[in-house]
Amino acid sequence: MARLLRLVAQHWPIEGALAQRLEAWPGDIGPKGASLPLRLASALHALVLNGQSAQLRAAYPPHHTNDDPLIKAVRTTLTHHDRFIDNWLTHPPQTNEVARSAGLIPAAMWLQHQYKLPILLSELGASAGLNLGFDRFALNVPGHRFGPDQPVLDLAPDWHGPVPTGLWPHIAERRGVDLNPLDPTKPEDATRLIAYLWPDQPERIARTRAAIAHHSANVDTGDAIDWLAHRLEPPREGRLHLIYHTIAWQYFPPAQQARGRTLLVRAGAQATKQAPLAWLSIEADASDQRGAAIKLHLWPANVIFDLGRADFHGRWIDWIPPE
Repeated sequence: MARLLRLVAQHWPIEGALAQRLEAWPGDIGPKGASLPLRLASALHALVLNGQSAQLRAAYPPHHTNDDPLIKAVRTTLTHHDRFIDNWLTHPPQTNEVARSAGLIPAAMWLQHQYKLPILLSELGASAGLNLGFDRFALNVPGHRFGPDQPVLDLAPDWHGPVPTGLWPHIAERRGVDLNPLDPTKPEDATRLIAYLWPDQPERIARTRAAIAHHSANVDTGDAIDWLAHRLEPPREGRLHLIYHTIAWQYFPPAQQARGRTLLVRAGAQATKQAPLAWLSIEADASDQRGAAIKLHLWPANVIFDLGRADFHGRWIDWIPPE
């Protein structure tokens, strides 16, 4: 991916209306804005996955090629498939990195041990909802394996910190929300999920395909905070309500973030030991540390735990157990 994007930059400008649109793109085109490089790269990957560009497919992994054939294939594809790419660029990137569940699982295990209650899952910015099935994945850490006997997939991050403790989570209900949820049972949506993954990272693609094959969670269409307001009422007696999000909160408008925090604090004030509320996040923060912060806010105790940090793609976890 790095080589591909460097080559495109080195051989720019490329003629045509598509190139003009890219050059005139308004606002921030970086990862905190439109993520335009990822949009372009995913459009090329989608053409490979769909078999629409034989020349590009021959230059893509698992094939090995040098720079000249690769950039030639890219330039040809940008010209011959400009309409497809132009349409693809209109959609914001939408990934569903299932390896982030390696940070969700140990927190859910600890919560299950603390409360011994069935868990109600609510995921904000769920995309296709693949991480709503984290209890069906296995987590492997040095010397230990947690999870079902026949897991949908195995997660084996580079683990730093104590071995997780607790009980395997018992999920009573799972549901998510997204502005534009993808349905992985539809071939075109499954292709979109895979296309945003880097073609030279086959392990990520394999994990996502495995999760897609066993997908069963419901994801509603709507604004996450509006959905949360309804999801929080009334408190569910005899259930632990776990609300979580992974690399999604940063994309919510500031006013909605503030409203979301208010809603959660208000609901937390109504929580009891038989209807506890947990807010778990794996998100980028202002820290100069690597990766994303794993935070847990728990009610009725009204305590916040720093659970360490996680790689954005789930490749490593620096785990700090709650005290």
